[in-house]
Amino acid sequence: MRASRRRLRSAILVDSRENFQKLTVFAQEYTPAVIPLLEHYIGQRPLFDLHGVEDEIQKALARRVDLKSGGYLIMDQTEAMTTIDVNTGGFVGVRNFDDTIFKTNLEAAVTIARQLRLRNLGGIIIVDFIDMENEEHKKAVLDEFNKALARDHTRLTVNGFTQLGLVEMTRKRTRESLAHVLCQPCPTCGGRGEVKTARTVAYEILRELLREARQFNAREYRILAGPAVVNLFLDEESQALAMLSDFIGKSVPCNPNQAIRLSSTTLF
Repeated sequence: MRASRRRLRSAILVDSRENFQKLTVFAQEYTPAVIPLLEHYIGQRPLFDLHGVEDEIQKALARRVDLKSGGYLIMDQTEAMTTIDVNTGGFVGVRNFDDTIFKTNLEAAVTIARQLRLRNLGGIIIVDFIDMENEEHKKAVLDEFNKALARDHTRLTVNGFTQLGLVEMTRKRTRESLAHVLCQPCPTCGGRGEVKTARTVAYEILRELLREARQFNAREYRILAGPAVVNLFLDEESQALAMLSDFIGKSVPCNPNQAIRLSSTTLF
């Protein structure tokens, strides 16, 4: 007996009656063919939870993308270009390290093509596959990459491996990337993806104290900073703070505050 295959039906689910009505009116005027696909979802379970949309959004915003084999991608998006670095991670091939690299690159090629669509990345894209010495492996990875990219309806161009072992490609920008739509630059690091260490902040405080003491004759200076910074002043940097306190001739008590970000501090 031949097993029957269940055909998946495409649908546009909307969990808001008001938005469903607005979309219906819009579709009737501009895209009548979409009307049969519109459905008003009235289930109890949240729509995003039901289809795992929330998890997919988080994955599409993450800098690191894990591969099933144990390898992973590191994706960095800047104004000028997007760079994608492929790493083996903990994956070990069944025969040798060359086999590990080849299989990781093959899986990465498919995953990268999907991530480009999900994140809607455009412009110049540089892919740093793991170095391969075997020319047949290089060709197979590039063929797999082009095959996976064939599902992309956005115009793109792919160049072969450069002398540095990089794959350069361009993908037409059709709209803002997912990260630019859903995110904004971090107020702590200014969008660089880094924050200052507690020791760096502590040294900045000492320099600021000296500047303030030379400009103002305050009765007392008090440091309000994150616990990690205050702990440094109470332990490893206690002598430096005491020496500065003696130099300016003023007491400098420290107060920890959990709400203060690591790279921020208040001096008063």
